Amino acid sequence: MERNGSSRSLKRNILAVVTAVSWANLVAIAVAFNSAEYASALDKSLLFYDVQRSGKLPPWQRIKWRADSALDDGKAEKMNLTGGYYDAGDNVKFGLPMAFSITLLAWNVVEFGDNLQYTGQLQNLLNNIRWGTDYLLRCYSDSEELWVQVGEPNADHQCWERPEDMDTPRTAYKIDSDNPGSDVAAETAAAFAAASMAFRRADVAYSNTLILSARRIFNFADNYRGKYSDSLAGAVCPFYCSYSGYKDELVWGAAWLYKATRLDLYLQYLITNANSLGGATVTVNAFNWDNKYAGAQLLVAQEILTGTQGLQQGYKDRADGYICQVLPSSISPASTTTYTPGGLLYQTDGSNMQAVTTAAFLLTNYARSLATAKKTIQCGGSQITPAQLTTVAQNQVDYILGNNPKKMSYMVGFGSKYPTQPHHRASSLPSTSALSQKIGCGQGFTYYSSKNPNPNLAMGAIVGGPDKNDNFNDVRSNYAALEPTTYINAPIVGILAVLATNRTSTTTTTASAQLPIALQRF
Repeated sequence: MERNGSSRSLKRNILAVVTAVSWANLVAIAVAFNSAEYASALDKSLLFYDVQRSGKLPPWQRIKWRADSALDDGKAEKMNLTGGYYDAGDNVKFGLPMAFSITLLAWNVVEFGDNLQYTGQLQNLLNNIRWGTDYLLRCYSDSEELWVQVGEPNADHQCWERPEDMDTPRTAYKIDSDNPGSDVAAETAAAFAAASMAFRRADVAYSNTLILSARRIFNFADNYRGKYSDSLAGAVCPFYCSYSGYKDELVWGAAWLYKATRLDLYLQYLITNANSLGGATVTVNAFNWDNKYAGAQLLVAQEILTGTQGLQQGYKDRADGYICQVLPSSISPASTTTYTPGGLLYQTDGSNMQAVTTAAFLLTNYARSLATAKKTIQCGGSQITPAQLTTVAQNQVDYILGNNPKKMSYMVGFGSKYPTQPHHRASSLPSTSALSQKIGCGQGFTYYSSKNPNPNLAMGAIVGGPDKNDNFNDVRSNYAALEPTTYINAPIVGILAVLATNRTSTTTTTASAQLPIALQRF
């Protein structure tokens, strides 16, 4: 959808002079798309999880070209490991990025629950979260055992098959006390804790189950420290190695457990380990499936802004540092992030949109907290207002949706021009309803090499995106630009809900109130 540059400049100029404004005003300023368009994008962003769903599909499945798949996952290990999500365009279930996706989806409910309710999308999002947490609960089969992957990625990547046709090995991998994985275990604890808050009003019993599991698995993560990619290097690397280590996930998990329980145990954990785990000392400029420091630091910074006592100022300083580094240099003298000529945040040549959507989410989230506290932040001597954070975040969302030099939406199915050849097996092969015969491992590459558009729409998928010069080559083999992932989509949900409703979030799902007394006994 074409939008002229003059309106963009006017929007920036208006927002630049705003120094103190309520969150309602922050989201009420001129937008590149109307509320109905943002609402459509929100709906599509959630439909992508239907595309990625593994297992026996539920009756509420909305994407109908997908069918049941991977129904024997875990059978060889005498476990039921069906369900969950495929991470991207392949057919492996990787536990670390899946748990991160679920944490972020739940965080959207925690922060923007009323916006989601107002759009009518809250139940769809809760369905998507629960599909993930049900699977993760099955994976947590013992207090010191967590199944973290199903599928052989090297074998899988040698094939181009529909999930419904998979005949590559579905080996399941686990961590335990002898083979630790603090990173994936603490991330799973974060997912359970965040989801417990998301379900607190919708399903109290389920919420309680999740928080108890979160507490137990966090203990496991903390007591048996180690990187899961050291324990399972041959299975998870180079696909989802834990490059950042596990300390960031321990901070992240503890921050979520404190937010969800308000128990002094987790507050003291954050205070005692502020330096040793890096939460109050490490500044990063990226937030992704591997490195959780920025998200954890922002969670703690929000606590500091609301007056929680005892937490080191270093957490907030590091959160501010992330924000200062991802803002454009025209706003923040401390910026370390490149922006394309068309205005897209650019940090990596592969799946860059993950950096974009996570940054937009954290900017939006932090702007809300700062506005409520009537605070600004300092970046290299410049005062940065909540309004400036909001406009940068919104500009990134608008770029994704089509307000860019190519006039192309990078969300499949949104607008009149979007990628037609996502690097995605299920989307690029005929559905089982269109072609009932099995498509074999090698046979599928005929479709991979085709210049035709994918026969099935991977609705709502946000692809990896354009290069640093805003160029985009819509060719299926260009996986860095064309492969969508669950964790690219997850952060954008809440922002779209805010833009669709054009109203402040006063969600009650954040549940600052204590859990029932019985749950505080462990």
